[in-house]
Amino acid sequence: MFTIGDFARHGRVSVRMLRHYDAIGLLHPARVDPFTGYRFYSADQLARLNRVIALKDLGFTLDQVGAILDEQVDAHELRGMLRLRQAELEAALAEARARLAQVGARLRAIESEGRMSTQDVVVKKIPAVRVAELSTVVASFGPHDIGPAIGPLYEELCGRLEAAGLTGFGPGIAYYEDAGKGDGSVVVHAAMTVPEGTAVEGVQVHVLPGIEEAATVVHRGSMDDILPTAQTLARWIEANGYRSDHYARELYLECPEDRAQWVTEIQESISRA
Repeated sequence: MFTIGDFARHGRVSVRMLRHYDAIGLLHPARVDPFTGYRFYSADQLARLNRVIALKDLGFTLDQVGAILDEQVDAHELRGMLRLRQAELEAALAEARARLAQVGARLRAIESEGRMSTQDVVVKKIPAVRVAELSTVVASFGPHDIGPAIGPLYEELCGRLEAAGLTGFGPGIAYYEDAGKGDGSVVVHAAMTVPEGTAVEGVQVHVLPGIEEAATVVHRGSMDDILPTAQTLARWIEANGYRSDHYARELYLECPEDRAQWVTEIQESISRA
């Protein structure tokens, strides 16, 4: 038998919590000294305590916890419930991290307003290139939709090219177009430049048309931080009497493991306003 203090330490809970569980009938002590009122617990009761804490962490109220335990949920069922809750929490955490990254990008765009130089914008002709690509449709051009889609596309594409025995392909080019549904959805194209004669099963190989006149700027850093660079390019386009004809392309010049060291050229088709 353990005193309430010892049992609390073994269960990694507070004495106050054990007293509350006793008061509401969730976990009574194994024995109460009739003279002193001291509570004593057995090691076997740790199993019930673990289930109480686990179910509470799943989001159940203490009343619901009691009802579930009275129905004698076995360890297998409890593991299933915990794994489901774990998956839900991980998904919520990933979503929160993505939102945090998006807020950070917007904040950096606001902080850089009027400070980023437009002198690095270059107008040039972009030649046509042969590419192998995979594509998918996403709900919008927002980073919360583009980001989760384009990474897996490139992983799949590179895997297929390597499996086909191709080496030396690249650099990557991402380009976008309206999906034509009228709901703001966008087709994301993840492409790699490849030599003539390339053919890979399940991968579209074609010539990506060139751009007669493109306003370009080099972005250094993670694509999560592309917004200030892209909006600087937009300000240059307007200030110099042009209009944007299409979604900008992204030419990935350097893509080391450290995303902060990436070098990407943004290419936006323009014409005189």
